[in-house]
Amino acid sequence: MASQGENKWVYCFGADATEGRADMKNLLGGKGANLAEMANLGLPVPPGFTITTGVCTYFYANGRNYPPELKAQVDGAVKGLEQAMGATFGDPANPLLVSVRSGARASMPGMMDTVLNLGLNDATAAGLAKRSGDARFAYDSYRRFIQMYSNVVLDVDHHHFEEILDNHKRDKNHNLDTDLSAADWQAVIEDYKKAVEHELGKPFPQDVQEQLWGAVGAVFGSWMNARAITYRKLHDIPADWGTAVNVQCMVFGNMGNDCATGVAFTRNPSTGENAFYGEYLVNAQGEDVVAGIRTPQHLTIAGKEANKSDLPAMEEVMPEVFNQLNEVRLTLEKHYRDMQDIEFTVQQNKLFMLQTRNGKRTAPAALKIAVDLAEEGLIDKAEAVRRIDPASLDQLLHPTLDPKAERKVIAKGLPASPGAASGKVVFTADEAETLAGQGEAVILCRVETSPEDIHGMHAARGILTTRGGMTSHAAVVARGMGRACVSGAGDLRVDYKSKIMSVRGVTIKEGDIVTIDGSTGEVMLGQVPTIQPELSGDFATLMGWADSLRRMKIRTNAETPLDARTARKFGAEGIGLSRTEHMFFDPDRILAVREMILAETEAGRRAALAKLEPFQKKDFAELFTIMSGLPVTIRLLDPPLHEFLPNTEAEMAEVAKATGTDQLKVNHRVVQLHEANPMLGHRGCRLGITYPEIYEMQARAIFSAVAEVSQTTGETVMPEVMIPLIGTKKELDILKAVVDRVAKEVMDSTGVTFEYMVGTMIELPRAALKAGEIAETAEFFSYGTNDLTQTTFGLSRDDAGAFLPEYQRQGILEHDPFQTLDQDGVGELIAIATERGRKVRPNIKLGICGEHGGDPASISFCEKVGLDYVSCSPYRVPIARLAAAQAALDADTVKRD
Repeated sequence: MASQGENKWVYCFGADATEGRADMKNLLGGKGANLAEMANLGLPVPPGFTITTGVCTYFYANGRNYPPELKAQVDGAVKGLEQAMGATFGDPANPLLVSVRSGARASMPGMMDTVLNLGLNDATAAGLAKRSGDARFAYDSYRRFIQMYSNVVLDVDHHHFEEILDNHKRDKNHNLDTDLSAADWQAVIEDYKKAVEHELGKPFPQDVQEQLWGAVGAVFGSWMNARAITYRKLHDIPADWGTAVNVQCMVFGNMGNDCATGVAFTRNPSTGENAFYGEYLVNAQGEDVVAGIRTPQHLTIAGKEANKSDLPAMEEVMPEVFNQLNEVRLTLEKHYRDMQDIEFTVQQNKLFMLQTRNGKRTAPAALKIAVDLAEEGLIDKAEAVRRIDPASLDQLLHPTLDPKAERKVIAKGLPASPGAASGKVVFTADEAETLAGQGEAVILCRVETSPEDIHGMHAARGILTTRGGMTSHAAVVARGMGRACVSGAGDLRVDYKSKIMSVRGVTIKEGDIVTIDGSTGEVMLGQVPTIQPELSGDFATLMGWADSLRRMKIRTNAETPLDARTARKFGAEGIGLSRTEHMFFDPDRILAVREMILAETEAGRRAALAKLEPFQKKDFAELFTIMSGLPVTIRLLDPPLHEFLPNTEAEMAEVAKATGTDQLKVNHRVVQLHEANPMLGHRGCRLGITYPEIYEMQARAIFSAVAEVSQTTGETVMPEVMIPLIGTKKELDILKAVVDRVAKEVMDSTGVTFEYMVGTMIELPRAALKAGEIAETAEFFSYGTNDLTQTTFGLSRDDAGAFLPEYQRQGILEHDPFQTLDQDGVGELIAIATERGRKVRPNIKLGICGEHGGDPASISFCEKVGLDYVSCSPYRVPIARLAAAQAALDADTVKRD
């Protein structure tokens, strides 16, 4: 314990001395805080102590050295464990053994290191054998410790040990580890120790204090290993959080057939069903379950029957312990008010709880669990909305296998993470990452995945393993990432060397296409067609709750009828950006656009525009009809001209023929129009100022479509005409006058009166700073954050990808500013423009329509600034609806505080 005035680095739990609580996870890490909480609840937790995350921070800030008080505090905590257990650390006659585990404040399954059975050496292993009366158990535990400690702490590759063990099993004609006797394990141990000495040039450590501090150092060291860094980057976990270290008395699931170990979820993490879900192994230690080394058995009879397993369920084999475990399940879920992921060990028919944490789950399961918990009264609707990660909804908005499609099923495994995926077979994580980087869809096929495969799992569309259960590393990580996963497809044989996978006479080579269905566990040859999901049930319920809580409206970026319909299906409340230049790339139109751009006279431009106007009117009429009275913001033409110019001789000849011009003249005009930096060139309102007839044609097409749709449907149509790239009020004044004049002409000619708004896109720093002046004319601002980011940073979005990763690696930028809004710089310009715009025009409508409109962190910023809406791509509309609700709830909390 820490004396008065001394920093406290160690907190005890279990026995009669629990010093932590669940709300201390920033200090104790998630695992340490929850172990303390379970002990406080009176659950059977083996005693232990937690070395805080503060030590990890100190360790990296001080050249990998520990705080001076730490050694004495750890020694004191070990003495407390010795008293609680009636055993002594390092005593050959009565040895205390401990596990050493990591525990970050955010769950990072499999990413950091664990050591079990620490405290064993030649003398204590013999003492454990004598004291327990089970030499086989003692030497099985010792060989596990040597293998784990050597790999985690001494950096000896685990394949050395696997090879030794495989050789011993083959020599003795054994199939399973459990077939080996005490004498067999002693022979294996001798070979293990020789392998360590051969690799390191020194013997395996026998001093238990050296073992303990070696393991503690390895856990802190693993916070900065490659797989943990990758995981933190993928899940946005700050490096300065650090990890805690948990030292806990060992309980043994490998002492015989009245012992077991397992992993369970209080509800089904794939479907969300309120049913106890998990796996266990008799006579095993925890790593055996999650590593997928042995085929685990189901906890419940229902689970066993659903998966057509012949192996007995824990409910049958250990009914009393199972009932205790089920009571613990109910206690923990009620206490934490969320689905829990628990680890347990049974030692000689006595249950011990080793961990609880909020369980990772698929998006459908998360929705079901949140809705069910709200309907059960454990949480309120606002809390249910907060529980869902908006980005995870992406898993629900993409196709599943068409049930009518033909499929050639070649193997079946466990349905570990739902969703369907097709892709080229790859056998290594590196190959998955390489091919995915080239735009290929890949399925990562492994015997079993390990934490080192995380980058390839992220890159793959789906993951297929031949070993492992529903709680294996592959299954847990895939569910968290939203990747389809089939695990434990035992009929498949993977040959890494030959790069082939085979099953019952079928051979699949690397590069061949397979389809996996993570909802059924089926593996199919070739590509199977897919269908769009139905967004009903729990999804619709939760989105309804979200809509009732959010303040901001959600619009979509759309210029095609398909995009507009998709967005409406997903709940869009209008169109926030329709990019008219995107409508011109159609083969029927591009020629007329080129004629317009290349024309040297107004008459020539007007002739080309006359060909385009009917197309534009039809486009707008379709959008107005689909949006059925909802607002539609149409951005007038903003093309970097180079995108439309003819590039090839054939295209130039085609334009020359259509315009009755000499091809040389066309070539000359293309050269004349060439710009060194077209993104900062003759585009946006600059085009409208120099060629007002272009915006005139577009305004006429918009207003003619408004009049037509109003008459046809009887609905009010509310167009918002957006003039892009404004830098000065004068530009907007000139172009608004053009729009107003055309609107009056259309009203006069059609006899239809309609309302409309004219506003601008704020995408230049000057426009943001002069927003007060611009708001005298503009009735709305839409922040074009893609270009505002480019012009604020002086970065080209198309080229910055070459060096932005290095900026993120060095901590210059936390995020890619084109994916998540730069709140300090670009965000400040938005805040300034909002304040200055509202000062002049209090009711000005404000929105955002760049790619950031679908990014939850950016949406949170928009709520803080007080924008009226965000606009995003159709498939991100549900994500934005949920993120806007969460942002409103957070803003409410801040106000109350």
